[in-house]
Amino acid sequence: MSAASQVQQRVAQIHRLANGMVLVGEPTRAVQSAALTLMVPCGYTTDPPDRLGLSSLLCDMILRGAGARDSRALINDLEILGVERGESVGASHTSFSAATVASNLDEGLAIYADIVRAPHFPEDQLDAGKLVCLQELRGVEDEPSQKLMVALRDRAYPSPWGRSSHGGEQGINDSRRADVTTQWSQGYRPNGAILGVAGNFDWQAIVDRVEAVFSDWKMVDATPTVELPSSTSDPHTSFDSNQCHIGIAFPSVPYRNPEYLRAWAAVGVLSGGMSSRLFTEVREKRGLCYTVSASLQTQRDRAQVLCYAGTSAERAQETLDVTHAEVVRLGAGVETGELNRLKARIKSGLIMQQESTSARSAAIARDWYHLGRVRPLEEVGGLVDDLTAEDINSYLADHPPGDFTFATLGPQPLDLPREIS
Repeated sequence: MSAASQVQQRVAQIHRLANGMVLVGEPTRAVQSAALTLMVPCGYTTDPPDRLGLSSLLCDMILRGAGARDSRALINDLEILGVERGESVGASHTSFSAATVASNLDEGLAIYADIVRAPHFPEDQLDAGKLVCLQELRGVEDEPSQKLMVALRDRAYPSPWGRSSHGGEQGINDSRRADVTTQWSQGYRPNGAILGVAGNFDWQAIVDRVEAVFSDWKMVDATPTVELPSSTSDPHTSFDSNQCHIGIAFPSVPYRNPEYLRAWAAVGVLSGGMSSRLFTEVREKRGLCYTVSASLQTQRDRAQVLCYAGTSAERAQETLDVTHAEVVRLGAGVETGELNRLKARIKSGLIMQQESTSARSAAIARDWYHLGRVRPLEEVGGLVDDLTAEDINSYLADHPPGDFTFATLGPQPLDLPREIS
């Protein structure tokens, strides 16, 4: 059975508000839930250089009361509706997700309209908000693998695209309520905002509801991002431990590129499951490390494959050399058997996405941001079914892994491959 035939046909609907906000909906009667993903164009790349972490602080403060509700009432009302929620700050957007039973979608949507449009920003809760952000930041600092990947992204991407979403301790501590409100007034705007809704709902009813709660949201001119070169800091971070953490990055193609699926599949062969090359060659056969992985991280206009290995200090150099060699070897191509195993995992993912309204609302909002349209699941399934090893190998012949960026964290620096020069 093809991936396309396993996924029920659903048709996405699009509604553009006059203020620039876009509503993307995918209704289905096959479920009892509904979910929304609201993306507002205020990511960590918009933080002022002396206020790194401001968007993260804003994301916390915006939930401390909005509209007619104070902080406690806001959270209480969401809980009464049974809302499963989440918030995250990305490079270009802050995203709010909420899933609930379908009958509560309208009321939940109205609450989120208040959250992004009429937050209170209580002065007496600013310090508490800072403490939450600082705890998250210190959690990264205390986790060597995360600290290593922050350093790798900083070296691989041009600034500000390689920043940490958590910001910095000084930027958070120095932020005042006026900074938070300014960031909100500039970044929480309808032009550039995307609302994805998936699940059991009536399309025209949701259009009417969105128009009612968002149509008078005023547009704000966007500030262009000033791009600077990536960090040229030392690739090694000293860390007193008997472990070593290794990061390797190389450029790839972003989600909107027609070659993306081939690039993503190549990385899936490299790292995706216990039969992947990195797991088999670096961990299973040689026993060099306790974990090794690679993923394709895409932004709108750029992408990097980020590889990670965690190992003992004694085996760090060999782990780096072997991992790098496996990444380079990917350029020689993949085999049909490897692709078939990957396809099975992709098909499982498509089926699970169909059953999760939260996953689907996020996916359709992401599609709109990157592609300006929504790809039905059956279209994605068809593309997967049609993908061949020859397709991937053609891509790899034109885009072999190279132009590497390295980062290491451990007791001693390692000898890096010559590509770093």
